[in-house]
Parts: sequence; structure tokens; C-alpha cells
Amino acid sequence: MDGYPAVVRIEVRYRDLDPLGHVNNAVYLSYIELARVRYFERLGALEGALGRGEAPVVARAEIDYRRPIHLGEEVRVGARVVRVGRTSFAMDYRVEASGELAAEARTVHVWLGEDGRPEALPEALKARVAELEARPVEGL
Repeated sequence: MDGYPAVVRIEVRYRDLDPLGHVNNAVYLSYIELARVRYFERLGALEGALGRGEAPVVARAEIDYRRPIHLGEEVRVGARVVRVGRTSFAMDYRVEASGELAAEARTVHVWLGEDGRPEALPEALKARVAELEARPVEGL
């Protein structure tokens, strides 16, 4: 998936389905979360922060559904950072099913310090995002 430094394959489970036989809209949030975690793993910049009680938290999530996903389809989700601010950053996601666009999503994350309040994104994190993205990112 070009332009997305982190991509995960998802196996659609029966429990993901709604009564109409396609993946329930709320499950997409879990799918993009898996891609976001993979992105954070690729960054390699969170381990120390989490140990200090710092972490990014989701402040906003939005999804545009393009087509239903059904049991048995091959699903892939890509994640990338598209904007970096002082205390927050935005990520975009592409969800594909059987090679077709199924959904697009965006999340906004706020970096919280030990006291649970927003604080400036660590410079090391921003540098690692710039390196991983290998393309222009707003705010970097």
C-alpha cells in the first residue's frame, strides 16, 4: 500500500459482523487501531515514553465508509502521519477489502505528560516520524 509506512492484514472474524452480514461500523475503529499500533511499533519511540507515563491518546476519530466488508475478504489497513502540531498529530488510514477501497479514516492524537495534561510532542518522536514517512508531513 503505497504511501503508508505501516500496513496490517486483518482477518475478518464472525464476531465482527452485524446482522446484515458485513463488518459493523464500530469494528473499523479496532482495525485502524491495529494499524496505528503497528505504526507506533515501527517508530520505536514510544517504549521509553510509556515507561515515564507519557502517551498519545485519541482525541478525535472519523471514518468515511466506501463499501461494506464481508467475511472471508482479505483486508489491509495502512496508517500514516499527515500533520504534526505542538501537542498533537493527525493520522490517516486506508482500509482495503479484496484490493478495493472500503474506508478512509483520520484520527487526531494529543500527547499527554505524566500529569495527564497535553504537552509538547517530544523532538525525538517528531524526528522519527519524519524519517519513517520519507515524504513531506505538515508541521515537520
